Amino acid sequence: MKRFLTPFLVLALAVAGATIVYATHSWGGYHWARTANPFTLKLGDNVSTAWDSYLATTSGDWSVASVLDTAVVSGSTNPRNCKAVTGRVEVCSSKYGYNGWLGVATIWVSGGHITKGTTKLNDSYFNTATYNTPGWRNLVMCQEVGHTIGLDHQDETFENQNLGTCMDYTNDPNGTLYAQLSNEHPNLHDYEMLETIYEHLDTTTTIKQTTSKGRPEIDLSNPEAWGRELRRSSDGRQSLYERDLGRGDKIFTFVIWAKE
Repeated sequence: MKRFLTPFLVLALAVAGATIVYATHSWGGYHWARTANPFTLKLGDNVSTAWDSYLATTSGDWSVASVLDTAVVSGSTNPRNCKAVTGRVEVCSSKYGYNGWLGVATIWVSGGHITKGTTKLNDSYFNTATYNTPGWRNLVMCQEVGHTIGLDHQDETFENQNLGTCMDYTNDPNGTLYAQLSNEHPNLHDYEMLETIYEHLDTTTTIKQTTSKGRPEIDLSNPEAWGRELRRSSDGRQSLYERDLGRGDKIFTFVIWAKE
């Protein structure tokens, strides 16, 4: 069932949309194949109790979109390994170590279609005073799941004015330090972009599938396995990697680097 926008959210989205000229923020047109809209994407819950409310909020936020719903379901993987499951997104949290990254979204594609994805939240950093806040938890959870449904960033400069969307980088997620908009949730342009991405229907589906092409499992815990870095923000705080598997199959990895 679709959720409805509250009057406050409608006003906030309208104000943001009226004052900012947005650019397209699809990443390569990649999307989940499906034969009808709205479709339901399962989000596997492999997070600790500290993250459960944020996962529920993110699921509800993205379900506002007219073309899709998300459903939080029981996880299917060890959070430490966070192995992908075909046809869904596994969301994981664990103490992955002080390895530099705060959050990672990994998306498998075949041709132009997303086939599976994972989101990893690094509690080694989220247990520190800097990142153990509702603002940072909402921002990173919302953004990484947003990548797995086909969205890129609206802006990639942390110091810019907040755009009022989790698909925007910021040093002030909840907008209180500098009297900015909150970047903890999607905004109207995110929903409009999803309508564009999922405007056409497919003849097949990659949703709910449980079989893959039989490729061996790839250990992506080491950044060296992410492939080549396609881009990095000027401040070094975000990156996108691509690993080409051949035969039209690729793995994309979006990274938010922690501020050391």
